[in-house]
Amino acid sequence: MKSIDTARLDRIVADARRAADARSQGYRERALKIHPWICGRCGREFTLANVRELTVHHRDHNHDNNPADGSNWELLCIYCHDNEHQRELEARAEGRTATQQRITVATHAPFSGLKTLLEQGKR
Repeated sequence: MKSIDTARLDRIVADARRAADARSQGYRERALKIHPWICGRCGREFTLANVRELTVHHRDHNHDNNPADGSNWELLCIYCHDNEHQRELEARAEGRTATQQRITVATHAPFSGLKTLLEQGKR
């Protein structure tokens, strides 16, 4: 049996984490400069004291899509950001995307007999 080189695996994981942190810091700082410090869902306002609770959400869920104009970013509080990703997971489980609305078809027709009643009233 071949032994696992744990030192190599640790280096790979550490490099991946450093790259993710660098990428995260880059677009987060730019997003905070471009957008107002307000959650895009609940409207909560943030200050320097609590801006750490404001996260950058990628609208297309691609963390590598970071246009300079910030068009793929949305600032969300940590609660709304978690909720957004939970909605996406639930939508995938149901076989749809989170942006697709659940369409419910009305089965009740409250005015179906109205025309007949009105015609009877005219006679």
